[in-house]
Amino acid sequence: MSFFKKLKESIASKTEAVTNIFKEGLTKTRTAIVEKVEELITRRKKIDEEFYEELEEILIGADVGVNTVMQLIDDLRVEVKKQKIENASDLQPILSEKLVGLLKGDNNPGLQMSKNGGITVILFVGVNGVGKTTTIGKLAHKYKSEGKSVLLAAGDTFRAGAIEQLEVWGQRVGVDVIKQSSGSDPAAVMFDAVQAAKQRGVDILLCDTAGRLQNKTNLMEELNKIFRVIQREIPDAPHEVLLVLDATTGQNALSQAKLFGEKSGVTGLVLTKLDGTAKGGIVIAIRNELNLPVKLVGLGEKMTDLQEFDSEQFVHALFAGLIQRETENASEEQ
Repeated sequence: MSFFKKLKESIASKTEAVTNIFKEGLTKTRTAIVEKVEELITRRKKIDEEFYEELEEILIGADVGVNTVMQLIDDLRVEVKKQKIENASDLQPILSEKLVGLLKGDNNPGLQMSKNGGITVILFVGVNGVGKTTTIGKLAHKYKSEGKSVLLAAGDTFRAGAIEQLEVWGQRVGVDVIKQSSGSDPAAVMFDAVQAAKQRGVDILLCDTAGRLQNKTNLMEELNKIFRVIQREIPDAPHEVLLVLDATTGQNALSQAKLFGEKSGVTGLVLTKLDGTAKGGIVIAIRNELNLPVKLVGLGEKMTDLQEFDSEQFVHALFAGLIQRETENASEEQ
């Protein structure tokens, strides 16, 4: 069975609505990668050095990342020799299969929840302007629509308007926000939020934090203090520390992820604004160059456009046109 057929069958069991959100959200990236690859294959029927060079340029242009692209091209060379492939068109399913492999990594876990059925605490970190507050609001909406009770903690007490912005989202979604005045100690806000979550018996506590990278030492000290306050009250928390990155910044997002790194206790990544960029290849670069899974992706403006990351949906969305064509050709042959 061809790889595209297997991918199509795997997607068939998933909800059509989610498949469509991925397809629509990745339109610009699909144009940047797949359509250019198709054009290259049509133009250059044979696989030679110039073909590899052009393919390399296309992938680097879509921010797949130099190291990742080099590895990918080396892997393709091996497959071409092994399978004695001569026609460039036979390379497309192999390329897409390699991309699924890169995106899956060793593990692709969903968001981690409290194991004992207690309060799940999710902490959000990231620089200002990446869409942190919007992500928290949309995730609150997702959990609420699943019937869970949610509370928000306004721990970004330094940025002007950050508390108000979270309150607006709280009102839109219909969840309460625990806050103090601007400039307060973020750890004190977290203490209040955890106490309130315990008293109310909520399922999920989503915590915003200050987005500063200028002085990394202060940021780490602040995060450590927040961790200690939360862990004193809920020993197995926080269950996730999500670093929010703006996909439209491409390689800059990768640099931010490296800067925050695992030292800050980050357990996973959120990539926002994927619908607004042709550089969606950054998902592949980040997944491959950092030992951190992508947990959530922002694929549009709507509340439902924040989705749990799914490597098969991602690749299916990129190669949707090819999969459709292969299906039609197979039907005609029958």
